[in-house]
Amino acid sequence: MSYFPWLTILVILPIFAGSLIFFLPHKGNKIVRWYTISICLLEFLLMTYAFCYHFQLEDPLIQLKEDSKWIDVLDFHWRLGIDGLSLGSILLTGFITTLATLAAWPVTRNSRLFYFLMLAMYSGQIGLFSSRDLLLFFIMWELELIPVYLLLSMWGGKRRLYSATKFILYTAGGSIFFLIGVLGMGLYGSNEPGLDLERLINQSYPATLEILLYFGFLIAYAVKLPIIPLHTWLPDTHGEAHYSTCMLLAGILLKMGAYGLIRINMELLPHAHYLFSPWLVIIGAVQIIYAASTSLGQRNFKKRIAYSSVSHMGFIIIGIGSITNIGLNGAILQILSHGFIGATLFFLAGTACDRVRLVYLEELGGISIPMPKIFTMFSSFSMASLALPGMSGFVAELVVFFGLITSPKFMLMPKMLITFVMAIGMILTPIYLLSMLRQMFYGYKLFHVPNENFVDSGPRELFLLICIFLPVIGIGIYPDFVLSLSVDRVEALLSNYYPK
Repeated sequence: MSYFPWLTILVILPIFAGSLIFFLPHKGNKIVRWYTISICLLEFLLMTYAFCYHFQLEDPLIQLKEDSKWIDVLDFHWRLGIDGLSLGSILLTGFITTLATLAAWPVTRNSRLFYFLMLAMYSGQIGLFSSRDLLLFFIMWELELIPVYLLLSMWGGKRRLYSATKFILYTAGGSIFFLIGVLGMGLYGSNEPGLDLERLINQSYPATLEILLYFGFLIAYAVKLPIIPLHTWLPDTHGEAHYSTCMLLAGILLKMGAYGLIRINMELLPHAHYLFSPWLVIIGAVQIIYAASTSLGQRNFKKRIAYSSVSHMGFIIIGIGSITNIGLNGAILQILSHGFIGATLFFLAGTACDRVRLVYLEELGGISIPMPKIFTMFSSFSMASLALPGMSGFVAELVVFFGLITSPKFMLMPKMLITFVMAIGMILTPIYLLSMLRQMFYGYKLFHVPNENFVDSGPRELFLLICIFLPVIGIGIYPDFVLSLSVDRVEALLSNYYPK
């Protein structure tokens, strides 16, 4: 048992070290870049060390617990702790944020503020995945908003203010429901308000109140995840944001919604989740088809990738709605898998767009000849995204399929119908991804255009891409590497649904 406050250090280090950026000497961007990336690396190494030596995988209980009084008047505690569900997400956050800071090297305008905001996001994300208090969870959830809004509105495309405003309106609107749910849970049934997740797990509510609370939380997650019809901020945001911000949005921010859905709705409100789970499965299936077919109609290739993200989130929703060991493990695997693949596709789209200065597919063509490395990596990650066997996307989607098929909650006909719909979605995915590759890279349209910008990936970009490619292949070949983190915890969570 470790009594050293590992998690507090992991949460506070990035934002504290980030605030020192403003005191660095003004000698170009080089110092700021190296300082930021060394902070991210230090944090990632500390995280890996703490989890390797102080975390027992066999133990499904909360570990590395910390509990100290924060605001005495409100009886508000700083409670942190992790288990198998949050471990993968925290490691993903560390990995993607470190690479996103490396991807942000070309940013020269206000680079100090840019890197500080990235580190502030880092703290908020680690805090969210490790908080064991509902109010602290909410504070960390909100802490994300301001850095993302500033990153969007200051370093984005032509319509950056529109997309940043849309993002903040959607997420702040969802957060109102979240706050009402948090207050409702805290104030129900006891004289003094308590928001400790350990205590709330054993709390029971009247059926109507539980459904209302569930719905309130669901709206907040539906915006973040996103679940249709609350997804429309995502394509705009990804279309305008700088690609390092896109990596954080696609890699981590969307996963916070899925994590909240498992951590709060599944764990704390099991009866309502049992009632709503068929609807979640239906929404997930509709989302896979809808987003895939909408993606096919997008002319802007960044928006096409954004809609593919929405489509892949459908598998996570189905996995969570299936209420089976296999399905929930598949959803967690898809969270990590899409974190790697989605982030890299946006990085590749951004680097290609920086060189070509075009985003519409009909204006592109033939850029595989001047940029063979970008073409190779783009093709590889598109294959990973369309679930090619041997890559992580395939394993995750297959496990979700099995989870749905083995679910005792659904009858045979609905299962067959939803599996059929999911299969159509999986057929549409290669259609829109491969047609995008064809329009961007094949042909001769831009081959004759004299342009000095058409340089291929440099060593920094290749290093970043290979770093993400290795876990994608690794999880695809040996998924137990990731599943072993969450298997015991998932089993403990589902014992509320199917008592032995």
